[in-house]
Amino acid sequence: MQAGLAMIAFTFPGQGSQKPAMGAPWKDHESWNLVARASEVSGRDIGRLLLDTDAEELTDTRNAQISTFVLSLVVRDAAGRAGVTPDRLAGHSLGEYSALAAGGVLSFDDGVRLVTERGEAMAEAGRKQVGTMAAVLGLDDDQVETACSDVDGDVWVANFNAPGQVVIAGSPDGIERAGLVAKELGAKRIVPVAVSGAFHTPFMADARDRLDAALATARFDNAAIPVSANVDALPHTDAADWRALMAAQLCSPVRWRQTIRNLADDGVTIFVELGPGKVLTGTVKRTLRDSQQLAVASPDDLDGLLQAVS
Repeated sequence: MQAGLAMIAFTFPGQGSQKPAMGAPWKDHESWNLVARASEVSGRDIGRLLLDTDAEELTDTRNAQISTFVLSLVVRDAAGRAGVTPDRLAGHSLGEYSALAAGGVLSFDDGVRLVTERGEAMAEAGRKQVGTMAAVLGLDDDQVETACSDVDGDVWVANFNAPGQVVIAGSPDGIERAGLVAKELGAKRIVPVAVSGAFHTPFMADARDRLDAALATARFDNAAIPVSANVDALPHTDAADWRALMAAQLCSPVRWRQTIRNLADDGVTIFVELGPGKVLTGTVKRTLRDSQQLAVASPDDLDGLLQAVS
């Protein structure tokens, strides 16, 4: 951050923000060269995922994760070329990997390798243990936790996204039962989430073990910019913290609402979402009244970013 300017956090979206042709606005930008590098490292055609893949194929967690990660780093690179440097970094679920690469904790290559492995591991775990997710709208966090703990079934809180917006995950039967209790407690709606597994719950234990082996092969450096962790909602700069935090993340809830509030308490007033969609921008708006939010999903959005930080 330049002297005299407001504190800025860059935030990075997770799975679910992807959409067909989301890379099209960037294909002629100089930051697009990261796509070729990601394809080389992963052994996959990332350009095709970002330009030519339909919605159904892109929803596959193996495709959604790597494509969202790479595009987020393309946008981060473009923002850096425009001269904008954040004071804090945070990402939702998969977006944590984007934040770690943006903060220098992971190299781009290691980020690509880990995200590729994470997608494969989570897809396999989803096949072994059938699960799903649903958003509970209109209840406080503790009421949603009560709805999960009071039913006979496998269901847990997976994401604390914003006030009145909590995602639960588990077995289809557990989700249904917890949803009924949540409605009795006053929930406005229970909205199914189109995913192939119960992410951020004990159902991902096999994926966590597989990912932990991959994490052991990656290099972690101290963060050039503090990165908030999903597991504890706190900023970290020490390289030694991250292997355990990233492994734990797969089976622990994403404390996103708490992360946003902690960033605001640290002085952040401008939240900039980098990558596809505006999901995180919406959560910040619901969580904080006295903040500025904007999303950068195309090169045209860079002008708005420069204006906001100037």
